[in-house]
Amino acid sequence: MQTTVKWVDGAMSLGESGSGHSVVMDGPEDLGGRNLGPRPMEMLLMGTGGCAMFDVISMLKKSRQPVQDCRVEIQAERADAVPAVFTRLNMHFVVSGAGLKDNHVKRAVELSAEKYCSASIMLGAAGVEITHSYEVADTAAG
Repeated sequence: MQTTVKWVDGAMSLGESGSGHSVVMDGPEDLGGRNLGPRPMEMLLMGTGGCAMFDVISMLKKSRQPVQDCRVEIQAERADAVPAVFTRLNMHFVVSGAGLKDNHVKRAVELSAEKYCSASIMLGAAGVEITHSYEVADTAAG
């Protein structure tokens, strides 16, 4: 896996993935940016959420659960000193579907956290305190 990040101007950079996809990253105006893209640390959180959500959706589909929607809401805290690394993260999964089984969602979130999500497991190994929570929204109800 490889990527290239190229400086554009001020605090803006353009990241290009090995698969040929590009994303603009930028900083706030007070740090020379123009606020035209997410911050690099936000990208790290989004990537972690995407990695974990992919695991959860894959496992639920394999267990034939009727997933209609899924999102991961991530709350993160960073150190006050430089480097301002992540110190805590909560990944809250909201999974929707008609007749989803709570125990299947719980198990998928646990397996992602403990075994499959490379991004969150890597952050945890670096000392980030990571917690996971979930809720199931049954779209068949009411």
